[in-house]
Amino acid sequence: MGKKNNANESYRDSLGFPIVLALILFAINIGVYFFDIQAGIYLTVCLCIFCVFLFVLEQRRQQQVTGRLFDISDSGQIQRKLLKELNVPYALLDVNGDLVWMNESFQQVIHKDETYRKSLSALMPEVNPEVFPKKDLSEISFSYEDRCYRAEMYKINLTYESGVSGIEELTGFQGELISLILYDETELRRYEREVSDQKMVAGIVYLDNYDEALETIEEVRRSLLLALLDRRINKYFSAYDGIVRKIESDKYFLVMTNKAFQQMTGDKFSLLEGIKNVNIGNDMAVTLSMGFGIDGDSLIQNYEFARAAIDLALGRGGDQVVVKSKDDNRYYGGKTKQVDRNTHVKARVKAQALREIMEANGNVFIMGHSIGDADSFGAAIGLFRAAKTINRRAYVVINEVTASLKPLMERFLKSTDYEEDMFIKSDRALELVDSHSTVIVVDVNIPDRCECKQLLSRTANLVVFDHHRQSKDVIKNAVLGYIEPYASSTCEMVAEILQYFDENIKLKNIEADSLYAGIMIDTNNFVRKTGVRTFEAAAYLRRCGADVSRVRKMFREDMATYKIRAAMIQNAEVYRERFAITVCPSGTVESPTVVGAQAANELLNVIGIKASFALTPYRSQIYVSARSVDELNVQVIMERLGGGGHLNIAGAQLSCSLEEAKEKIREILDKMIEEGDL
Repeated sequence: MGKKNNANESYRDSLGFPIVLALILFAINIGVYFFDIQAGIYLTVCLCIFCVFLFVLEQRRQQQVTGRLFDISDSGQIQRKLLKELNVPYALLDVNGDLVWMNESFQQVIHKDETYRKSLSALMPEVNPEVFPKKDLSEISFSYEDRCYRAEMYKINLTYESGVSGIEELTGFQGELISLILYDETELRRYEREVSDQKMVAGIVYLDNYDEALETIEEVRRSLLLALLDRRINKYFSAYDGIVRKIESDKYFLVMTNKAFQQMTGDKFSLLEGIKNVNIGNDMAVTLSMGFGIDGDSLIQNYEFARAAIDLALGRGGDQVVVKSKDDNRYYGGKTKQVDRNTHVKARVKAQALREIMEANGNVFIMGHSIGDADSFGAAIGLFRAAKTINRRAYVVINEVTASLKPLMERFLKSTDYEEDMFIKSDRALELVDSHSTVIVVDVNIPDRCECKQLLSRTANLVVFDHHRQSKDVIKNAVLGYIEPYASSTCEMVAEILQYFDENIKLKNIEADSLYAGIMIDTNNFVRKTGVRTFEAAAYLRRCGADVSRVRKMFREDMATYKIRAAMIQNAEVYRERFAITVCPSGTVESPTVVGAQAANELLNVIGIKASFALTPYRSQIYVSARSVDELNVQVIMERLGGGGHLNIAGAQLSCSLEEAKEKIREILDKMIEEGDL
């Protein structure tokens, strides 16, 4: 009513000036009669015309103003009518989620009449007070009765907004309301799925052990094996409407739709197992690796993803599938033991490249992973000797010397053949390093696990040597990377490198002992993950002066540690009759993580145990050491915990309680068994 009264007053004010003007002209007309009657008559005629014009104008304006007043007086009613008959579902809720009012479209959606006043969350659980807007607007998407909706919710404070839209008259409600608008996006989602299904996926397939498998059969039968492999690969992808082209003797490129790829994912890439069944007398089963790129902005980007994925698959040991997208990587397979290649060509090439990098730059900084072990220490010592051979100043970065490393470290510290600052801590390394330095990382390829992560960004001359399977978090800016998952240890790799680095290189006895110790510890005294090249590296180190008895004496342990490991084995929990889970008591030994790893190794000697998990509380974290026999891959288990490692040796670090860590391992084992991955 206030708007209507204001409009009336404004209308009356607009008529005031013409009326006053007419009265003034009338008075002037009377005065003119006293001076000239004829002029007064003319003026009277003009005044009459003016009054007629004013009357007509007033009638027309009155009609316009009346229409406007009618519109204003009925605007609330019109708004209510429009809201009620609006094609878009619209409702008003109270702060508890109960329906206060809804229009006809909303009634059709929930199949209720306008008298329904119960909680909407009973029908649509996603629409509840937890998702209501705190200030202005909130949006959620959900499904209801096979339809997809996007809900927009606004908060309405009637204290400030009353009288504007007639909401109080509409609902009879006082206080805050939630305005809810539903947009049916079912067709939009369908179109989006269709577009997504038609996106192109790029893939690359490698035969892992192509040359090795051919060497195991007669030459006249090799063409038959190749034909059978080609047929099996083409038949598999053709079933999913994929286009396959052979680009090299052991490499294939393929393109397929995203919809077909998702179907293949549901099949869990059965080609991995199917290709192993191709056998015409070859002693070695053929395995393959696949890398796929998805969700890229273009097919070219998907191809780049596929290239990165196949490199990662090969870096993880082969016989698996890696699917790479913008946000993450997914892994399938990887259950086969890695192929041990007897050729030393790669080691020779890497050795020559390492020497060129060292000679072209300044000081050399070598570091392993945090809480170093014999493998990382021995590999660092071997590369230290390589740097000294070409007269480069070298430093080994190590922050903490564990109990297992003390016997080795003390021999270097007591020797007069080495500089006092041969071993330095991270802070000192950061002071000495510059852009011309060479940084070498050994026994780790995850930046966060390095002894000094900051060193990775201080120079462009970065080298990585590691024998662990790669994960998605890898050191990416290395100018030289040598990652061989089939190797037993990084010390084995470094021993090979040294043989080709310089023909005049001479290892001291203490250095040979360190490298030999790394191989011995990682292979559990040469009984696990050993190959021909492992024994060749050990033989080379023996020729350089490594003494087996001397090394074994350095790694003897005291009675207290031995009893703790025995107690861990005794108290181990056997889960699902094939998994052993045990706990290392915290604060009882100097290097509990080492004891935990040793206990995990010992548990594999129990009949029926396929994998063992040793949990060690240390520095506010839970360190998990996982070990397995050949038929089970503990790396994929540890990757689900954020860790990684090898097929038979892996680990992870958890920030939770001991019981929560145990429960996480049980849940992962249950899930992987249910999914058929174990």
